[in-house]
Amino acid sequence: MDQNALAERVNGILKTEFLLVQPRNLDQACTMVNESVEIYNRDRPHLALKYKHPMQCIGRSEAKLDVNLFQD
Repeated sequence: MDQNALAERVNGILKTEFLLVQPRNLDQACTMVNESVEIYNRDRPHLALKYKHPMQCIGRSEAKLDVNLFQD
């Protein structure tokens, strides 16, 4: 998966799972995106992590995680 495809995938996830209402202004849009990225990175279970939350995997090496970046 190239970088553009990965970026498009993440953008699609943000749009369909997190940004469900139209922001009133740019400040609110920035806040919504920042909160969504935090939730995505911290709390959302990921298929590539065998449906664990990223915070559950911090401190473990990638070899131990058996990460598959192509299935999330």
